[in-house]
Amino acid sequence: MASGILLIDKPADITSFEVVRRARRALRVRKVGHLGTLDPFATGLLPLCCGEATKLVPFLMPEAKTYLAQVKLGEETDTQDFTGEVVARADSLPPPEAIYLQAAGFVGEIEQVPPMYSARHHQGQRLYKLARRGEVVARPPRKVRVFSLKVQEVALPSVTIRVACAAGTYIRTLAADLGRALGCGAHLTGLRRLAVGPFKVEEAITLEAMTQMTREELAGRLIPLKDCLPGMKAVAVEPDQACSLRQGRPLPYAQGDLAPEELVRVLLGPELVAVARVRLVESLTWITPLRVFAQSQPSAASSQTGCASDRALLTPDR
Repeated sequence: MASGILLIDKPADITSFEVVRRARRALRVRKVGHLGTLDPFATGLLPLCCGEATKLVPFLMPEAKTYLAQVKLGEETDTQDFTGEVVARADSLPPPEAIYLQAAGFVGEIEQVPPMYSARHHQGQRLYKLARRGEVVARPPRKVRVFSLKVQEVALPSVTIRVACAAGTYIRTLAADLGRALGCGAHLTGLRRLAVGPFKVEEAITLEAMTQMTREELAGRLIPLKDCLPGMKAVAVEPDQACSLRQGRPLPYAQGDLAPEELVRVLLGPELVAVARVRLVESLTWITPLRVFAQSQPSAASSQTGCASDRALLTPDR
């Protein structure tokens, strides 16, 4: 089974789920998931976790995301983007210097009220389903983090901004809140995702290219499991230790270069064995597996019942 991350440059006018469905068919892989939905009108990077890589989703979802967004000042819509109905218009627009000043105030930890047209839940129902029925419910504000917000172009009524933010940030809401801060209202007219953590849109293939590639060609585009978490330290193990980890057994760690509670990726040669957490128990350091990954080519040792006893302490992968 092909496993790894496939980077897709999503076109407009298609859902993220449809991209996943086509990838399943092209790769002939049942397990495919993405690292964050893009609205149908949005374009840009949609990383697809295929096969065993779906186990990486909890570790990659919190990664920072970077967007290029087009905002139209002077109009508010009920969806906070151009797909909705205009609900308010301003008679005048602010000068460029005011736009730069207000935009700077959205950097850092801010509060956002999730939009009604979103997939968040209210009493067991998706907010967008309530919104489609004309219902509006109270949504408590949530804290989100914006790492940077740069105004790249002002061509009134349009403003182009580049945003780097933590997971869970709504760019539509950011555009609407910027408009309210400027006193003129605003909505999102375009959105392109440029990056998700270490993955860049420049490294992606188009959806059209994906559908024209053979299964073997697509497999060659997959980012190997061992390279999907570059921000985690790598720890090398021996075959018997890898077998123990795959059975859920923690292993001792001899070096002192890992911090308690740190996440690491455990490697056996070129294969990812596990994502593990470092535990300190009675002054001893242990590597405790959180997610384990199947062998691509099972060895003779792995076919035996149980694993060999641990004869060596773990060593860091240099």
